[in-house]
Amino acid sequence: MTAPLHEPTAEAAPSAAEEAALVAGSAEAKAVQGRSLGRIAWERLKRDKLALTGGVIVLVLIAIALLAPVITDLVGQDPETHHEDLIDPLFSTPKGSWGGISGDHLLGVEPVSGRDIFARIVYGARVSLLVGFLSALVAVVLGTVLGVLAGYFGGWADAVISRVMDGLLAFPQLLFIIALVSVMPNEMLGLTGTGVRLFVMILVIGFFGWPYVGRVVRGQTLSLREREYVEAARSLGAGRFYILFKELLPNLVAPIIVYTTMMIPTNILTEAALSFLGVGVKPPTASWGQMLSSAIDYYDSDPMYMVIPGVAIFITVLSFNLFGDGVRDALDPKGSR
Repeated sequence: MTAPLHEPTAEAAPSAAEEAALVAGSAEAKAVQGRSLGRIAWERLKRDKLALTGGVIVLVLIAIALLAPVITDLVGQDPETHHEDLIDPLFSTPKGSWGGISGDHLLGVEPVSGRDIFARIVYGARVSLLVGFLSALVAVVLGTVLGVLAGYFGGWADAVISRVMDGLLAFPQLLFIIALVSVMPNEMLGLTGTGVRLFVMILVIGFFGWPYVGRVVRGQTLSLREREYVEAARSLGAGRFYILFKELLPNLVAPIIVYTTMMIPTNILTEAALSFLGVGVKPPTASWGQMLSSAIDYYDSDPMYMVIPGVAIFITVLSFNLFGDGVRDALDPKGSR
């Protein structure tokens, strides 16, 4: 028996560099495979410094609104306390320069009444954010429900809901709110005064805002209902409500979140406009729009009284817009950032 011409040789052991490359490659593959959509979006958002800055300012504003009584107690001021001794009796403007800014009154005092502007700005944030968030919630709930129904069921349901959306989009929202709030009673559903006005503003702004959300959700639903995974669920015997809640709604979360972040600053501006026109919250409740309206008579003698609430509105709306743009880019799978 003769020996084989070629003896079998053992495979060469990988070098240390090759082992390191294999380990690094497998670790990178595991890292990529282990990232969820939420984590990918968060990593994209973290790279957007402007969006993060806007998000931090939004969180600070929310904290200020929630802790308004604590903050005003710390500075020793109250939004409704008058300080007539700080007002020039001849011109009804604050004594001193820059609208009466001092160590006791960080942003000065109001003309005529002498109320602390810092305390009123802090409490005004409560009104603006409350109306902005709750009216956006009303619009998102109505728009999501009706938009999904129109897009998924189609037919007469789609026709009716679409025509309603067209009618509301063409309706003069601001004029209707002014007329409605002007004739509302001072007591309703256990609420009185400012509570009634806030309740009506939240409902009306949210009601007229849902068609914008509804159109976006309807369009997305029309696209998603033809996807393969929906057809597969339907072929396996899944019911309509199962498909709606398990297959469609989870894929609508991203556009809904994006549109909500963009809607809140618009609602804040609407509330400020209503208060500026005198149909929003009434004194002594603090409101940024109401402060701007009162500052018109003193813009030449006390410009700080107009600048401070204007800057507060500007920073709030800009922060929400920056954060909303960043969220939109982070949740967009086709984005370049």
